Amino acid sequence: MDAGLLLQYAVIALAVLVSAWVVLKKQFPGTVRRLRGAIALALLKPQRPAWLQRAGRWIAPPASSGSAACGGCDTCGPSAPTPGRKR
Repeated sequence: MDAGLLLQYAVIALAVLVSAWVVLKKQFPGTVRRLRGAIALALLKPQRPAWLQRAGRWIAPPASSGSAACGGCDTCGPSAPTPGRKR
């Protein structure tokens, strides 16, 4: 196989993977969070090498704040309109 063709296939595969990740993050944020957490927990075991533990900390989802009722995206709907304001 020609090196240029192999590079082209690699770039296309990378573009498809990035595109699939973006769609997953937009459409299934809870699933992506659970998947990232599971992968991070597997990498953060004490017997793992230091570089794998660093990768696990990098992959781990950010901690959610306790202020949101559902722990989700904090966009639970439109804000209430101010009384007396004309639209």
